[in-house]
Amino acid sequence: MGFWVYMLISALLIPLIMIIFGRYFSKKAPKDIHYIFGYRTAMSMKNEETWEFAHKHFGKTWFTAGMILLPVTVAVMLALLGQDKDTVGYAGTVIMFVQTALLIILIIPTESALKKNFDKDGNRK
Repeated sequence: MGFWVYMLISALLIPLIMIIFGRYFSKKAPKDIHYIFGYRTAMSMKNEETWEFAHKHFGKTWFTAGMILLPVTVAVMLALLGQDKDTVGYAGTVIMFVQTALLIILIIPTESALKKNFDKDGNRK
């Protein structure tokens, strides 16, 4: 049971981070454009307007995805309750791999929205 709780907590970290940072970024982008914190791509860092737009868009995307992933993760982990450690460990690892892949894939809609709304120099179309 202890290992199952550990895997549940581990599997919930990514959806919770997505919800917290998604809400934060959708409300306000970090003040300055920098390479340490925030949604950092070449297009999002062109100017203040692209920086703000990217954070608002990405924040909404992350928040929505996190809100979907959270109950799905809990449901899958509840289905594993009482299973042996190997099964719980394997399934938990697969869950976290899928969540991580989704984190990366969610960059695509934001970059598409940036390209749709801004030219290559960061000027609004």
